[in-house]
Amino acid sequence: MFCSLNETSAGGGMIVWAQNGFTLCFFDTLTTSILFGFIFILGLIQYIFYKRYGFKIEREYIDGSVLYAIQVILTILLACEPILFYATETTALGKTKLPNYTIFRCVLRTIAWLFSLLILRVERTKTMPTAQTRGHGLTILTFWCIAVIIELFALISYRSPLWFFQPIVRRDSSIEEIDVVRFSYWIFRAIATILIFCIGLRAPGVPRRRYAVMLNRSHSQIEEEKMKESVWTKFFRHFKTLAPFIWPRGHWGLQINIIICIFILVVGRLLSIEVPRYTKLITDELIQSSNGTTDTFLNFGAKLRAPNSWPWKLVTILMIFRFLQGAGPFGSGMLGIIRSTLWTKIEQYTTQSLKLRVFSHLHHLSLSWHLTRKTGEVLRIVDRGTDSVDSLLNYILFSIVPTIADIMIAIVYFVVQFNIWFGIIVFATMLVYLLLTIVITEWRTKYKKEMNTLDNAMSGTAVDSLLNFETVKYYGAEQYEVTQYKDTIQKYQKAEWINQLTLQLLNFVQSVLIGIGLTIGSLYCAWLVSIKHELTVGDYVLFGTYILQLYAPLNYFGTYYRLIQQAFIDMENMLDLLDIKSDVEDSPFAKDIVINNGMIEFENVCFHYQSERPILKNISFSVLPGQTIAIVGPSGAGKSTIVRLLFRFYDVQSGSIKIDGTDISTVTQNSLRRSIGVVPQDTVLFNKDVLYNIRYGRVTATDREVENAARTAEMHDRIHTFPEGYKTIVGERGLKLSGGEKQRVAIARTLLKAPTIVLLDEATSALDTFTERQIQSALRTICEGRTTLIVAHRLSTISHADVIIVLSEGAIVERGSHDELLAKPDSVYAAMWKEQSTSYSDADKPTTINDDIINLKSPNSAEHHHHHRRT
Repeated sequence: MFCSLNETSAGGGMIVWAQNGFTLCFFDTLTTSILFGFIFILGLIQYIFYKRYGFKIEREYIDGSVLYAIQVILTILLACEPILFYATETTALGKTKLPNYTIFRCVLRTIAWLFSLLILRVERTKTMPTAQTRGHGLTILTFWCIAVIIELFALISYRSPLWFFQPIVRRDSSIEEIDVVRFSYWIFRAIATILIFCIGLRAPGVPRRRYAVMLNRSHSQIEEEKMKESVWTKFFRHFKTLAPFIWPRGHWGLQINIIICIFILVVGRLLSIEVPRYTKLITDELIQSSNGTTDTFLNFGAKLRAPNSWPWKLVTILMIFRFLQGAGPFGSGMLGIIRSTLWTKIEQYTTQSLKLRVFSHLHHLSLSWHLTRKTGEVLRIVDRGTDSVDSLLNYILFSIVPTIADIMIAIVYFVVQFNIWFGIIVFATMLVYLLLTIVITEWRTKYKKEMNTLDNAMSGTAVDSLLNFETVKYYGAEQYEVTQYKDTIQKYQKAEWINQLTLQLLNFVQSVLIGIGLTIGSLYCAWLVSIKHELTVGDYVLFGTYILQLYAPLNYFGTYYRLIQQAFIDMENMLDLLDIKSDVEDSPFAKDIVINNGMIEFENVCFHYQSERPILKNISFSVLPGQTIAIVGPSGAGKSTIVRLLFRFYDVQSGSIKIDGTDISTVTQNSLRRSIGVVPQDTVLFNKDVLYNIRYGRVTATDREVENAARTAEMHDRIHTFPEGYKTIVGERGLKLSGGEKQRVAIARTLLKAPTIVLLDEATSALDTFTERQIQSALRTICEGRTTLIVAHRLSTISHADVIIVLSEGAIVERGSHDELLAKPDSVYAAMWKEQSTSYSDADKPTTINDDIINLKSPNSAEHHHHHRRT
């Protein structure tokens, strides 16, 4: 039988209208046929046209969108809904046989929604050669519109007992109730179809431009468009990266904590129902006791009590619930205290894991990236980003999710226990409130981002100024720095004021909506109590208590949403750091380098920082094991670049660099750098003690080994003159030490490392002549028996090198020993030597302030000092 007996006429035909409404058989059959026929016929035509004439859009040109993902999820759920409905009716409710029209509806609606998903996918991945319309095609939009009309059209049969809107009398009791299962499925369909249609009007998954225009976009344009994405979209793009930090895999204790916290959330939702319900029961009981009358409507089958009874049990239970739930004098509640205590460990795990991951990633990024970023801004992004993840988990799990769950529970509760209009009032108010909150907050995001950017700039300006404290003092630029900082503060405060203005607009809209919903609901409930006598005073108290309980956290929903938006922005900035790829990465099959001899070979190496300005041009040379080779040339010739390439701060564009015949691009960076020691021009020390800074060359070294390295670097005796010896703090970047002392610490550190290859990158160029000559002996000690590459500006410091390479404009122009190059009077090296010899001809004369002071105070001392320097 296609229809049930009460929906079939005597002649066997289908009844259309009965008992103030359409019959379910007629309604489901007609609407399902329209829905299926429309999408199948017109959708099939559109699908064929797109397949035959459409162009495939490459993946990189398809914009990601969380709204599109919601569209897809809702469509899949609507396709599964008929199947779930059939399963519920036949298994859970024990109905052995359903009318054939129900099967007809289940099959065709499932096919229709799946086919609409196919059309949605085609519109996203293909484009027609015609001008691009702004949005979905007419077929899919009309289909969604029909689906919405069908669900709302069911309200025409609201008063029909054949439908699920009206109560039915169960055979085994006199208690009246509506068909909750069918009604719940209808609520879901109505909400889902309305959401899909509203989202479809915006068409988040469909390209807004013709494909030919998208193909012409540059990489910078694509990146700029990604910057304009919704923070929700970016969050879901980054969720895969974030997931391991949310669920503590391998930590069973923490996982149990999470499960308990979720259980507490569920108990809290049950209490949100029971507290208003017990308030109603107590109210009805007290009214009955005070006037001796009996109310006729008590929910949940509460038993009538005699007049003047004392409801002490109900009051006690209510207070226990209040104590657990928390409100008013009970503060956050016992459940909240337990949950917060357990969740603290989860927050600590997340913060620690994430900070270590980001910190490690920053150390693995290439030098080129670090040179283009301000340290203060990076650290601020990391700090705010790691804090934002904890904030997100708290806001979403313990504020947003419980609030939305309470709303859904309240709608179902009021529909079941009162009538459908209470559910509609609550649903409409909440829906408009949430939608407007999301829309306005999304609109405010651009102002928040601008404020965040200016906040970073303000912090970066302050950090940069303080890091260059000495330079500021040298040029008396304190007031200039204050003015610069003031400008950044004023720009930030202007953006902050605009952000606050939009915030007040949002608060106003939220207050108006909540006030309207509460007023309408209260008036309607009071009318049913006083005029219609369908509800009791206890029901009015229940409604007011429940709604106020519901609106209390809802008042903070906008705040939580804004905080989540800010946390998303902070988290997005941090996760963008994790997305950055290093310019220099180990190949998947890279192995540790094994250095036996230390021979270095550059073969036709070409390199540039910017393509329009080559730095090295076909550089080829070899350094034999144990040999010392020096590289000289004017500034900008590419000397330091060679050191950076050998240390693999950068990879060459062409050619190769080999050590003992192994291309360094095929080995791990860590093993390569362990085998090379570097003494740079500007040694930067940690703001720790001298012992720590020397031991940094080999962190497992003993104190005796550190002291031996310091002795070899001729620094040990000097350290003992410090106030606390090896425990003396050297200051930020080592500013408490002189230039010569910092270089000796660097030499000691490199000696402790005991590398096979030594790189000296203008190690003494920043020192005065006297200090430079003192350090030369320590440098020769570190280079003894090791393959050494020296980059120098002062030719006198490299005259002992086995081979000297002269660079000019990125190319090798000369090579040979010191004597060989000087023997060629027309050589570049000879000209440089002659120029520097003239410049430093007075090097032995007292040219420093200290030397002048010595001469003025003690001629004998000065004479002894000059004698010492000449020797």
